[in-house]
Amino acid sequence: MPGLRILIIEDDPLLGAHLSDQLEARGYQPQLCMNLESARLWLAAEFVELVLLDILLPGGNGLELLRELRQQSRVPVILISALGSESDRIQGFRSGADDYLPKPFSLDELQVRIEALRRRIAFERAAAEPPEPLAADIPLAFATLQQDVRHQDRWLGLTASEYRVLQLLWRQAGVVLSKPLIYHQALLRAWSRHDRSLDMHVSHLRRKLQQAGCLSVEIRTVWGQGYVLLRTEA
Repeated sequence: MPGLRILIIEDDPLLGAHLSDQLEARGYQPQLCMNLESARLWLAAEFVELVLLDILLPGGNGLELLRELRQQSRVPVILISALGSESDRIQGFRSGADDYLPKPFSLDELQVRIEALRRRIAFERAAAEPPEPLAADIPLAFATLQQDVRHQDRWLGLTASEYRVLQLLWRQAGVVLSKPLIYHQALLRAWSRHDRSLDMHVSHLRRKLQQAGCLSVEIRTVWGQGYVLLRTEA
C-alpha cells in the first residue's frame, strides 16, 4: 500500500506543517486540516486511509468528530494530543481511536504506529478475501505483508515474532536450527541462556498450528541443540 493517504487534523500551524512535510518526505500522501469544519468536508469528499486527530480543536472537540466518523467508517484513527493522562487515553479509545500518541512525540515513533496500523489494514483486507487454494502437498501459505500464515482457509493469527520463527524453520525444514541462530535471524537479538521467549513462541506456534488443523507440520525440540520443523503425514 504505497503512498498511504493520511489526513492530519491539527490546529497548530507549525506542528501541522512539520508533520505534513515529514510524512510526505517518508513517502506518504498527507493532507492538513486545521479545524473540524474543513476536516468534515475533506472526509466527505476524499478517500482517506488514516487520520491523525488532535483533540483540542477550534470549533469543538476532536472526540466529537471521532464519534461521528465511527458511525460510518472504520478508517484507522491515531489521536495526537497534549492530553496524555490515563483517563484521557481511555476516553479516546472508548470514542473509537485505534491508537493514542501523547505530545510531544518523535516522527520515528509516529511512523512505527502508522506502519503497525498499515499492517492491520492489509491483514483485514486479505482476510476478507477468499483465500486461494493451496496445492495439496503444501500445507502452509506465508503472507509477508500480513505477517501471518494460512492453512487451508484458516489464518493462524501469528505475531510478527512468531511469523519470523515459523518462516525460518519452514525454509530450513528437516534441519536442526540452534537457539542462537533462531534468536539472531528471527527474533533479531542475541541469545541468552536465561531468555525463554523462543520456547514461548514455539509453544504458541504448536498450539496455533493444531488449532488450525495443520497436523502435517510439526516443530520438534532437539534437546541440547535447538528446534527442527518436520512435515509428516497428516
